[in-house]
Amino acid sequence: MRKILVVMLLAGMINTLQAQEQGLWKAQLHRADGNHIVFNFELRYEGGKTVWYILNASERMRVDNISAAGDSLLVQMPVFESQFRVKLLSDKKIAGWWIRSTSKGHMQMPFTAELGNGTRFEVKQPALYNISGRWATFFGQSGKAPTDTTVGEFVQKGNELSGSILTSTGDYRYLGGVVSGDTLKLSTFDGVHAFLFTAKINNDHSISGGNFYSGPVAHENWLAEKNANAGLPNDAAMYLKPGQSKLNFRFPDLNKKMVSINDARFKNKVVVIQIMGSWCPNCMDETAFLSDFYKKNKQRGVEIIGLAYEYSTDFERSRKSLLKFKERFGVEYPILVTGVTVMDEQKTEKTLPQLTPIKSFPSTIFIDKTGKVAKLEAGFTGPGTGVHYEEMKKEFNATIESLLR
Repeated sequence: MRKILVVMLLAGMINTLQAQEQGLWKAQLHRADGNHIVFNFELRYEGGKTVWYILNASERMRVDNISAAGDSLLVQMPVFESQFRVKLLSDKKIAGWWIRSTSKGHMQMPFTAELGNGTRFEVKQPALYNISGRWATFFGQSGKAPTDTTVGEFVQKGNELSGSILTSTGDYRYLGGVVSGDTLKLSTFDGVHAFLFTAKINNDHSISGGNFYSGPVAHENWLAEKNANAGLPNDAAMYLKPGQSKLNFRFPDLNKKMVSINDARFKNKVVVIQIMGSWCPNCMDETAFLSDFYKKNKQRGVEIIGLAYEYSTDFERSRKSLLKFKERFGVEYPILVTGVTVMDEQKTEKTLPQLTPIKSFPSTIFIDKTGKVAKLEAGFTGPGTGVHYEEMKKEFNATIESLLR
């Protein structure tokens, strides 16, 4: 009898997993103000497994940790502490919650998705303007004039719009959307970022009346002016304190083995220190880049060390999140658990007291073959930024080559 019940239970789980139809789905994260955050995913069955591909412009994020519990699905995002808990309303509709861990606990948003509509936003008329190019972009709190300087980089083909927005600490990754008449809409979802941008295009060089919606409640105003020379302020930079030239740290790796920058394996080598966290989308992009770089260059006398600042001081929770991160990108260099949270105002003093405060995740520190700090970089310009990403790679490689000489 027990065997029969187990078989029936397994059959029910399989039926639940395979009850959704394959194809393009339109998903919405619902905000109380009605400005719902839209994204698309493609559902496929591969090797007997249900797989989602979350689509953001040119990005296809594979999500394959999907399990059934009765009439519900648990969809675990591949990198972050982020998941969907949904019920099947039909083979073409699901509803439930998106739940994400934060430094303060958990955040959740109502979630719905329907099959058959691969359109992110409705296009009602041809685009009146083409906004391709670089823009000086300004953000501000609701009700206040936008003043925070960022850089927008957009590519428009007809009604289709993609791009990213760069800040002094990173970028907003892959944004996808449309221009309809004189209105633009862009959005993205990656398991942490849940963004919606809207604005009015005044002409080919002016955008105003912008709204930026993030997560369940956050909102900012924004505007932009086309400027091929737009740049970012240097307000996230960190520096060596006077009289300091070397770092000195020792933390456990994911196997609890203590690792120090003074260990023999790092002597007489160029070492890259990655300041990161498993909760950080830009750190995800940097880790993908660094993992590939390390595999190609470790035999040349280059080492990389990741220093992780997580949401919790609990080692096992941090380890679990970082192992997902490491496995996702095939990381072969050590990732160390600092045991200090990202929200700790004394995190730099507790872990890297030779530096002024860390303001950006990720940040990168280049150490020369004598063990001295040669260069510090705040933020990371990811692949969603197009030409900026290519420029970053060239600069990174040039820095390494100069230190290897």
